[in-house]
Amino acid sequence: MQIPSMRAPQLRTATQEGHRQATWLELFYDLVFVVAVGQLGHRLAHHHDAAGVWTFIGLFVPLWWTWASYTFYADRYDTDDLGQRVLAVAQMVSIALMAASIGAEDSLTSFAVAYVLAWTVLLTMYWRAYRNVAASQELVGGYLQGFTAGLAFWVVSIWVPGPTKYVLWAIGLAIQLYTPYRVREHQKKIPLSVSHLPERFGLFTILVLGESFVAVVAALSHGHWEFGLTVGGILGVIVASAMWWLYFDNQEGRVVRRREGQIKAWQPTVWIYSHLPLVIAITAMGIGLEFIVAQETESGGRWMMGAGVAAALFAMALLAFATDRGSDHLDKKQAYARIGSGVLVLLITAISAGWAANVFLIVLLIIAAAQIAYDLMLGMGSASELEVLE
Repeated sequence: MQIPSMRAPQLRTATQEGHRQATWLELFYDLVFVVAVGQLGHRLAHHHDAAGVWTFIGLFVPLWWTWASYTFYADRYDTDDLGQRVLAVAQMVSIALMAASIGAEDSLTSFAVAYVLAWTVLLTMYWRAYRNVAASQELVGGYLQGFTAGLAFWVVSIWVPGPTKYVLWAIGLAIQLYTPYRVREHQKKIPLSVSHLPERFGLFTILVLGESFVAVVAALSHGHWEFGLTVGGILGVIVASAMWWLYFDNQEGRVVRRREGQIKAWQPTVWIYSHLPLVIAITAMGIGLEFIVAQETESGGRWMMGAGVAAALFAMALLAFATDRGSDHLDKKQAYARIGSGVLVLLITAISAGWAANVFLIVLLIIAAAQIAYDLMLGMGSASELEVLE
């Protein structure tokens, strides 16, 4: 067996490179987040009142931020050497501990400890980059300062009881989330990959979409394949597939890199951070789908499903506003269509009390199918414009 030797981190994105794919290490790294998202979904399924929903969101944000921050590091500096593999596995252990604490009751302290461990590993990775990549020392130095300052609040929260713990988490996360924006001028000089990073965000989106299939299987396995449940399962898979279609047919990679002279361009930041509400919404949609497929429309599942679909459409609208394909009017039309469909889904969810579960799914499917048809129409219109210009 050949073990990669120790190598210093190297900057991989200083120049516009060709197509770059996720490494086997990154794909392996994602597996622990499959478990963590599953734990979050399981918790939401059993605690879907208002407090449960807010707890679900409150735990999802630091989990996603940890994944995204490692992804940003790997996008720029991943060398897949012995040191990087050891550190990545060490962080996976920390994420597994976060996942285990999600599934336990009254385990907020354990979650905070695991988060601190995960970020200590990530800061170690950045320290290696700071020492070895002179071209990005200003950027990484800013990261180290901001991320460490935010992590300090999490460290303090370990010994703080009650609601104050949440306040410290929120302050710490706010500092860490703001840090990349604070050093945005340095980020422009050390750009992200226009092929690798969008692929990584797409892979996480697929990861959370998988919760919908888990939900369908769970509902069918408990329902002995009754006719109504089977039809609901089929409809549920089609709805999830429609959400996949809407996202991946409109994913545009070059938005993650600012154009020359656009130091203050907002599109890359909005594109990246819009994925947070997107994956939260899709996960909630999947959990709600289990209730709907099981023909339980009055247990909170209807609102989880409807609000999840609507929030996902709103997030896709933000992605469309932030995406520049060279046809700005097409992107805005698509964004407005997503917003209108999201509002319609919320209205239907509000008035659908008493509806049969499968009727509710059919209506959602019609709305999603209409969005796909509209996208296809916009695409054909764009192609016609290009033919005229040629």
